[in-house]
Amino acid sequence: MAPRVFLITGTSTGFGEELVKVVLKNGDHVVATARNSSKLSFEGATDSNSLLVDLDVTNKDSIDKAFDAAIKKFKRVDVVVNNAGYGLNGPFETLSDKQIRQQMEINFFGLIDVTRKAMETMRDMKTGGVIQQVTSIGGQIGVPSFSSYCASKWAVEGFTEAVSKEVKPEWGIKFTCIEPGGFRTDWSGRSMDFGEISNPAYDHIDPKKNAQDRHHKQAGDPAKAAKVFYDLALMDDPPIRCVVGTDAYSLINKKLDTYNESIQRFEKWSNSTDVEGYKAPS
Repeated sequence: MAPRVFLITGTSTGFGEELVKVVLKNGDHVVATARNSSKLSFEGATDSNSLLVDLDVTNKDSIDKAFDAAIKKFKRVDVVVNNAGYGLNGPFETLSDKQIRQQMEINFFGLIDVTRKAMETMRDMKTGGVIQQVTSIGGQIGVPSFSSYCASKWAVEGFTEAVSKEVKPEWGIKFTCIEPGGFRTDWSGRSMDFGEISNPAYDHIDPKKNAQDRHHKQAGDPAKAAKVFYDLALMDDPPIRCVVGTDAYSLINKKLDTYNESIQRFEKWSNSTDVEGYKAPS
């Protein structure tokens, strides 16, 4: 079988970097992108199996150029992994408007622009393909100090679920939201941004200390996560979402139990609002 071509955003560290290694090790081809691709370097990367290219998700021209370069070199793109993103940490009232908008700009708007280009490319070239959105368990569960981060990830989840129902089956375009828990990446280290507004009302929360205490003590191994990303990309029928990490798995199960309990508890209210005599279409 011909090598698959992966285009991955945010490959300078973390999941992105590890996934590039897995792709190359398995004999597939990779378009590894970062805002500054000149700093990228991967063992086993050659001129024939890889392309390092600049891609800034907040710049549509940059997205177009990266895809054009990928097509020029490899003639197709089979898997697009939207991995670029970062965490904005701090109680909501310590986050400036500018910080919140920047969080959405990169984690949501940047991702949907890459997704748009990926869909057009896969459809126009009649290759189909897989689009993976690296969201977070914070895309399913609200985490204190991460209101805007969670908002950006929940937005991606809702967007992706809806879009997955819009595509024609014959286009062969599949979507997966990958929802990692805590992993030993740079996410809670140098990649993190903190609220810039001082607010004494929140003296009970110390975001920087919390991040430092967690940094590189998480359960998850990024290299093992990358293998999961890769396996999901190869499936004929990949899931619309998959949690990754024992902590994420445990949290989502607790959430589902609570959700279900709440839905049952308020069933009477939920079902009390139909117009008299209304019959639901079968």
